[in-house]
Amino acid sequence: MGDPDDVIIVTGAASGMGRACAHRFAGRARLVLVDLDPVAVEAVATATGGHPFAADVTDAERVAELAAFVASTGRFRALVHAAGISPVMAEPARILEVDLRGTALLLDAFDRLVVPGSVAVCFASIAATMIAGAGDPAIDAVLDDPLADDLVERLRVLERSPLDDPALAYGWAKRAVVRLVRRTAPTWGPRGARIVSLSPGVIDTPMAAREEAVGPMIAQLMETTPLHREGTADEIAAVVDFLCSTDASYITGVDIVVDGGTTAGLATGI
Repeated sequence: MGDPDDVIIVTGAASGMGRACAHRFAGRARLVLVDLDPVAVEAVATATGGHPFAADVTDAERVAELAAFVASTGRFRALVHAAGISPVMAEPARILEVDLRGTALLLDAFDRLVVPGSVAVCFASIAATMIAGAGDPAIDAVLDDPLADDLVERLRVLERSPLDDPALAYGWAKRAVVRLVRRTAPTWGPRGARIVSLSPGVIDTPMAAREEAVGPMIAQLMETTPLHREGTADEIAAVVDFLCSTDASYITGVDIVVDGGTTAGLATGI
């Protein structure tokens, strides 16, 4: 990065890992910062020299306007899609809408802007493995069509539906993001572009604090984490920076786990 025409888009830029990514990329490209909260994203934009863009990533029309704005601003260099909600924040259908459909809408809108060197980093979660596990062919088949108008109706009739519980919805949404990224890589690669998913573990953010306040899950995960601490938003931003750089030019179509060893601890019974 360094071309003055490059545009880097960060969603969820008003707080947590998105905010850390916004600060990480400040001054290195034309920065477009996206968040649902217009006041908060304005403050981050002021601090980083970025352009604030208030948007709900589930609003197809607004996402299309975002892509049009980026196209009029410069060259699509990187999309860092950190926007999302956790189990404590909404009902299952809304979690799927934000975490999965929002991702699909962004990738669909930005597909036409892809040029050699473009990169997308889509945030998933270790919940994709912890909760959704190895998957279920029936559920995967529905979630692999994330823009379908009848997605919720098709999920309702399934056994062990992701709609049964917010935590289930979250884990399945993140699994579906990983699968979406894997399917997208072969269509971007011939155009010289890359896409990866990134699965953080327990990171010290306001969202994680909300989850910790309502249940024992976070504390239990810390007990099984080899590094015995939460990660920081800045540590995640550093990994995102690498993935968006030319140093990662041969990395695409995979999920990058950044969890302090939590999944290894769970697998080995630490």
